[in-house]
Amino acid sequence: MRLLIAFLLPFLTFFTIGRPIAGIVCLILQVTLIGWLPATIWAVYALGQYKNEKRLQDALSNRL
Repeated sequence: MRLLIAFLLPFLTFFTIGRPIAGIVCLILQVTLIGWLPATIWAVYALGQYKNEKRLQDALSNRL
């Protein structure tokens, strides 16, 4: 679901993963037609990083 949001409304992805400042910057970038593609790429990348961090935290918490 978040991946679909990352493609349609990239700025909203940052708000769902708890990065509101990056969301505002992404919204400013997204307002321009040329900035839509970099904003989408950035959102998909940030979502991937978020998922990796979540997996790492889960793995470390299960070890303890």
